[in-house]
Amino acid sequence: MFPGEPCRFGRAPCIFKCGGSTPSRKLHLFKQLISHSAKLMPQAAIGHLGWLRGAIGAGFAIIAAGAITIVFLGANSAALPWLVAPMGASAVLVFAVPASPLAQPWPVIGGDLLSAVIGIGAGVLIGSPLISAGLAVCLAIAAMSVARCLHPPGGACALLCALGAAGPDAWGWAYMLPIAINVFGLAAFGWLYNNLTGHPWPHRLVVPSTQHARMATAYTHEDLEVALADWNEVLDVDIDDLDAIYQALQRQVQRREGQGG
Repeated sequence: MFPGEPCRFGRAPCIFKCGGSTPSRKLHLFKQLISHSAKLMPQAAIGHLGWLRGAIGAGFAIIAAGAITIVFLGANSAALPWLVAPMGASAVLVFAVPASPLAQPWPVIGGDLLSAVIGIGAGVLIGSPLISAGLAVCLAIAAMSVARCLHPPGGACALLCALGAAGPDAWGWAYMLPIAINVFGLAAFGWLYNNLTGHPWPHRLVVPSTQHARMATAYTHEDLEVALADWNEVLDVDIDDLDAIYQALQRQVQRREGQGG
């Protein structure tokens, strides 16, 4: 699109060095921001794949993790946190998208605990909250990637623990106890709830038989939507990304067959 050409979202001129009005530019930017989210597959509230199942599970998991931690801490429950905020983010992954590679037991347990250790270590050794926080998140991402337990809430664990250790509360290694109980409690409830509600966790991929399957030469966006609906699992991937991957696969098969011929 070149300056002065009609905007693809309407008849207003393009915002790139054009003479469009300010409201038109703002509308263009707003539509650009929401256009990608509009491509996501809709999700029903109830049923096997409904978001209500995940919401209820996450809520009860947080309650269970906090209650178990209070019981284990006993007299120390007033001195140590019985629930840490990153568990909320972990619960979203474990219960809303249990098939995600980022939501499997090892990423949840390993990612959160490894990052918490790094955060407390950075805060204790460096002392500066700002530097400790940045270094902790940096090292946590690196460590989770190497250990193959990448888990986004792990970054929050690293940040929280670094600020706690370098801040006025001066968190020490004793704070790892409630965090560990939180993590294991959440994972245990996730295993129980997801499996009871028809979502095997850890996720087990059931690959359909390919004995008589052939690579389709053409398909529509609606075909992909139907295939995802039949897949019987919530995937945290955009349908257009899947479409692009499938098209790339078709091109690779065509190139391989062409070279073989």
